[in-house]
Amino acid sequence: MTRHPIFIAGPCVIESAELLDTVAEEIVRLNRLFGTDIVFKASFDKANRTSIHSFRGPGLEKGLQMLADVKSRHGLRILTDIHESHQAAPVAEVADVLQIPAFLCRQTDLLIAAARTGRTVNIKKAQFLSGSDMRYPVEKALDAGAQEVWLTERGNCFGYNNLVVDFRNIPDMLDIVPTVVMDCTHSVQRPGGGGGKTSGDRRFVPQMALAAKAFGATGYFFEVHPDPDNGLSDGPNMLRLSDLAHVITTLL
Repeated sequence: MTRHPIFIAGPCVIESAELLDTVAEEIVRLNRLFGTDIVFKASFDKANRTSIHSFRGPGLEKGLQMLADVKSRHGLRILTDIHESHQAAPVAEVADVLQIPAFLCRQTDLLIAAARTGRTVNIKKAQFLSGSDMRYPVEKALDAGAQEVWLTERGNCFGYNNLVVDFRNIPDMLDIVPTVVMDCTHSVQRPGGGGGKTSGDRRFVPQMALAAKAFGATGYFFEVHPDPDNGLSDGPNMLRLSDLAHVITTLL
């Protein structure tokens, strides 16, 4: 039987319990429909927003409780990101996958803390690194005892409020780890291009996923929202929740 790729999906940031339940219910439906095991993703804190006035989320304690509720009610695996070393241990009590944000992928203490939890560590490739450069963050995590490390491609930034994806990074990173995820929504961002916030173009999300498949990606990351135009973070590049089923169908 062909092994399904890894799918990760959920809202950019925890906005409300109602939003989490709406997205989780659709993910459960899709898991039953496709026989998949989509990992639920949401951030308790967006610590790297463009503006000091941007919405960040409910914070560590409340956010973890909300993610624990999703896990308990819907039976989904959970992925969330950490920004500081002290967050690793409490987050690992809830999350199955600890994600290292792209800008922080060289932070040695953060990688070590995540690795020592025993949870899967998903390291997002920095916007300023090549795929082959990611062997060094992986080496740090493995040396600290990580049992499973994923790498995620999310494009490269050359300034001027845009990202470029070099899909050759995917096979380069597959030479380092067996699981390489394509972040299909953050790769269509226009960082800081929205007048103090990030803009983007969700039209290209399905094509990003298919191009990544052609280059051998073994996983796909989608930030989704039932009403992304009114989302509190990364709305312009989030995929509409109602479109997720079609995109997954094309990848399967």
